[in-house]
Amino acid sequence: MVLDSLPLNPGDLDWTPLRELGDLTLFENTSPAEVAERVRDADVVYTNKVRVRADALGAASNLKLVSVLATGYDIIDLDAARQQGVTVCNVPAYGTNSVAQTTIALLLELTHHAGAHDAAIRDGQWQRAGFFSFWNYPLVELADKTLLIVGMGAIGSKVAQIATALGMKVSAAQLPGRTASGQAAYPRVPLQEALPQADVISLHTPLTPETRALINAERLSQMKQTALLLNTARGLLVDEAALAEALRDGRIAGYAADVLSTEPPASDNPLFNAPHCNLTPHLSWASFESRQRLMNASVENLRAFLLGKPQNVVS
Repeated sequence: MVLDSLPLNPGDLDWTPLRELGDLTLFENTSPAEVAERVRDADVVYTNKVRVRADALGAASNLKLVSVLATGYDIIDLDAARQQGVTVCNVPAYGTNSVAQTTIALLLELTHHAGAHDAAIRDGQWQRAGFFSFWNYPLVELADKTLLIVGMGAIGSKVAQIATALGMKVSAAQLPGRTASGQAAYPRVPLQEALPQADVISLHTPLTPETRALINAERLSQMKQTALLLNTARGLLVDEAALAEALRDGRIAGYAADVLSTEPPASDNPLFNAPHCNLTPHLSWASFESRQRLMNASVENLRAFLLGKPQNVVS
């Protein structure tokens, strides 16, 4: 049972390898009210962003495996799954290249404003300026700027690698309560010390109770006025109201994100009216190549489970 098939496969991938492993039912999407009924008789459930909570797990007497069509698995009630004897697995690292590429694209948009300058040309502003060269936003060179990575996992490390090639100086944030790893490719600096030094801060840490609203009013006040903030991880890592106020007051220079606190967002999201804010609709994972890797790995998760050798287990 696939609860939300459309994001993974809008029509350019093939479900046949998964169909060969069992009686496959595909739902393009599933509302919260429909989850319990749809998983009731399923042996295996796939979900990308549809939440599977304790009530649904308790009603699914045949359920043996929940495979998340993503890396993040906070949509599953893991305690309830363990109590029910249901294995939960995910797909790590499938989107590393795609998400890192999006992160850099957002950074380049904040520093060179390619989209805004394209719109200015179409509005006739270059033509009216009368010079061979025209710009109406500050242009920022990234070489020798300091990039602070918050969450130096696979994606954060890939972003660091690309940023290094651009001539940036990279450091990793040491979060409160986290133990530093023994071997680190980049210097680790406590977050409160690193924020005032950073020209760019890029968020790549999972959403946990400890990281929810990690970037709040207090931490925004510790950043340079020229600092740029990037978020391709989870929207709830940021206090959006505090961030919007900081952008309006000029306390930081810009924000670019592929994620928001609620998705799809409410029309009154405070960032919609904030200046120097660029948003994309949670697309960083969704290149064709990335989705194909995700499909392949999801099939292998089930194949391994059927062979009695479950992989990528998070429960």
